[in-house]
Amino acid sequence: MTLTPQWLDELRSRITLSALIGRTVKVTRAGREFKACCPFHNEKTPSFTINDEKGFYHCFGCSAHGDAIRWMTDQRGLSFMDAIKELAAEAGMEVPAADPRAAQRAEKANNLYDVMTAAQDWFVQQLQGVEGAAARSYLQKRGFSAKTIQEFGFGLAPDNRTALKSALQKFGIPMLVEAGLLIAVDDKEPYDRFRGRLMIPIRDPRGRVIAFGGRILGDGEPKYLNSPDTPLFDKGRTLYNLDKCSPASRKTGRVIVVEGYMDVIAIAQAGFADAVAPLGTALTEQQIQMLWRMTEKPLLCFDGDSAGQKAAMRAALRALPLLKPGHSLQFVTLPEGQDPDDLVKKSGPKAFAELLDRSEPLVERLWRSEVAAGPLDTPEDRAGLKQRLGGHMANIADAEIRRHYADAFRERFDTLFAPKARAPFQPSIPTRKGKARDWRAPQILPPGAETKSFNAKNSDFLVQGVLGALLRNPVLIQHHQEALSDFVPADPNHAKLLGAILDASFAKESLDTEGLITILDEKLYNVAISLLHSNGKVFAFNRGDVGVGSDGLSNASKELGEAIRLMKQRPALEEALERATLRASSEMTDETFAEQQRLRAEKKAFDDRIIAFFRRDADGL
Repeated sequence: MTLTPQWLDELRSRITLSALIGRTVKVTRAGREFKACCPFHNEKTPSFTINDEKGFYHCFGCSAHGDAIRWMTDQRGLSFMDAIKELAAEAGMEVPAADPRAAQRAEKANNLYDVMTAAQDWFVQQLQGVEGAAARSYLQKRGFSAKTIQEFGFGLAPDNRTALKSALQKFGIPMLVEAGLLIAVDDKEPYDRFRGRLMIPIRDPRGRVIAFGGRILGDGEPKYLNSPDTPLFDKGRTLYNLDKCSPASRKTGRVIVVEGYMDVIAIAQAGFADAVAPLGTALTEQQIQMLWRMTEKPLLCFDGDSAGQKAAMRAALRALPLLKPGHSLQFVTLPEGQDPDDLVKKSGPKAFAELLDRSEPLVERLWRSEVAAGPLDTPEDRAGLKQRLGGHMANIADAEIRRHYADAFRERFDTLFAPKARAPFQPSIPTRKGKARDWRAPQILPPGAETKSFNAKNSDFLVQGVLGALLRNPVLIQHHQEALSDFVPADPNHAKLLGAILDASFAKESLDTEGLITILDEKLYNVAISLLHSNGKVFAFNRGDVGVGSDGLSNASKELGEAIRLMKQRPALEEALERATLRASSEMTDETFAEQQRLRAEKKAFDDRIIAFFRRDADGL
């Protein structure tokens, strides 16, 4: 059958998600959304939200996210097609008629699953038999417990060219070849692919065996051998241990990526169940996208040797064109010459956990790699560094992210080559133990001192004003929750603070300023205090005397709403202008130049609107 995207969208639109989830979970209305205690992890305070208009649910605690179909597969445990059929019956829709060729493919796939299951059972039996003594001894030396051996399905392929072929002869040679278990070369008799190897099953997200990895016992090459690509298995689109990692990552909020399945198994036994590994290839674009569906910043923990660090850099470069707001990679640097298994055995799980906590972002990994690539003594060397960094930036498709990478590289470059430059002035920030101040009465500067910042690229003036208003008058959060939910400030600290503010509004019915800032961690607390005590916030919604009376609060909410709209519109306009400028400089035609000038004029008019809005508020002082 052919389920087109249009048909699936129609199905989702006919399902009221809150009603569907409400059958098994108690949900309560929260403005235009619904909230509940998350069914995917234990919690006492609701952090699970349901948006019927957009048709998705999201948990701010464990990051579970999906639509009606995902709910049926993840929470109800149904297969994809069973979920489709049940939802279609409820929505009064006909499931498209079966495609005979698709049915044949599905039947063949089901038969292949049976073959792989039989092969897995047979490999396990061989490990427990007389011929499995050497393999069992190897597992014991590696420190794997009986529980781990059983959970990960270790088996043995005897050193025999026809043992598996004979054991599974009922399936027929063509099926065994298609499953990747036999090798057929020209007119020669097919023979077993895996011989004299410790066998490890590779499973799909539903836990079905789709391939095998085999480690040789004794001398020989290759040391590790994987199944070839088959109708069930595409190594570039498969992550080892995804079936076990996915539920574990919902609890930890992270995913650890290591080089091989032995590393996955070793650290899982040490308590790190949220780990996966690619299968003998560099991390692919498809695998990166799979990781991002589980967590926004997966942790890449490759071996500490030269090969492992090169693999990490390949993954970094492959991720650049795919980067999107909020999604990136983090890198864990292991001691030189050690893999995760070595580290856990030598130093213990705590040492490994500490390394994970000290992971570095993608931008830092790129910077350190290029700085270490060669000498930087001459102007030519430094120009070469700039050129290499510029090449990385050019590979980033998202204009906003590309701009922030340019800023980050520029700051690091200036710091490295101008170490005596005077540090920018930082105002003193009171700590939690410091003397309390009245944050509702900040000093107000004349309008002219602030209007100069409007035309500065990446100006956070409006963002700071909006965040300050939400901190001073938390009652306004509920009024503008929906408008703010899809906005991500450019400054990471501001983005985290906004997320914490919105999360707090979901968790508590009523908030005051003191209650809001005291639930923040130390870093966000300092950011919030800085905003509360900052100078020059002259917008009406951000003055200490607004919000006392009901009429004043209503006016503040209206002014804040307009500021939020302007704040959200600016990044898109800047991105469009940047694209037009790049195109005009490369193509140099009348059309591209005219488009650039049109957008430049539009941006100026937009900035004038902000300044007029600013002055309108300032005139009321």
